[in-house]
Amino acid sequence: MTDLTGLMWAAGGTGFTFLMTVLGASVVFFMKKDGSETTQKAFLGFAAGVMIAASVWSLLIPAIDAAEKLGKIGWIPAAGGFALGVIFLMGLDKLMPYFHPEPDRQEGVKKGLKHSAMLVFAITLHNIPEGMAVGLAFALAAQDNNSVLLASAIALAVGMGIQNFPEGAAIAMPVRQSGAGRGKAFLCGAASGLVEPVFGILTVLIAGTVQVILPWLLAFAAGAMLYVVVEELIPEAHLGRSSVGTIGVMAGFVLMMILDVALG
Repeated sequence: MTDLTGLMWAAGGTGFTFLMTVLGASVVFFMKKDGSETTQKAFLGFAAGVMIAASVWSLLIPAIDAAEKLGKIGWIPAAGGFALGVIFLMGLDKLMPYFHPEPDRQEGVKKGLKHSAMLVFAITLHNIPEGMAVGLAFALAAQDNNSVLLASAIALAVGMGIQNFPEGAAIAMPVRQSGAGRGKAFLCGAASGLVEPVFGILTVLIAGTVQVILPWLLAFAAGAMLYVVVEELIPEAHLGRSSVGTIGVMAGFVLMMILDVALG
């Protein structure tokens, strides 16, 4: 009965976080059809700022804390997982040209992942350990039948859900600005959050083994996110002499930092 209760609680908590991602992605339906280049830079910068702050406060710091609670040295999984995330996404980007048929390859031109695809992939990776963390919190509350732990799990779900709103927007807006239709941009943003209920429920089923690898998964997602920021988003947000990309980065960073610290 306790396991079923934990599954139901985890499904409800991660379902809420997914819903907030969907709501964030829905902002594309209120955007103008053809945004200017300045607007595109602002959106790319905003996405970069959100991802930088989320990498630190939502992923790296929790990775260190989770490792120390397990009696481990906190910086080892944080640094190791981070490096693995960077190497994984870098390798994926390098290998992508070889997935195209030979006639489709342009000689001398690198065909890596487009920034919109990398953006969706990185934030989706980021949402996996977040969903696992919420699922684990509800599993522990159900296992101990503890109202204090349940309240803590609910607070965690609410905090992450509110954080997911700008993350959904951070995917959908740049995808829309890159030329995709509103529906496609919305689906890209919404789909990135679908992994949260999936992995949250899986975590309840395998709660005993997840705690050991969670710090590594958190840091892995952070490395992947920052790779996208440095490789794709910031360079494209700063093409030309306009400072609007810089303003977007700062605004996204401050907003996500406030949400992470205030709701964490």
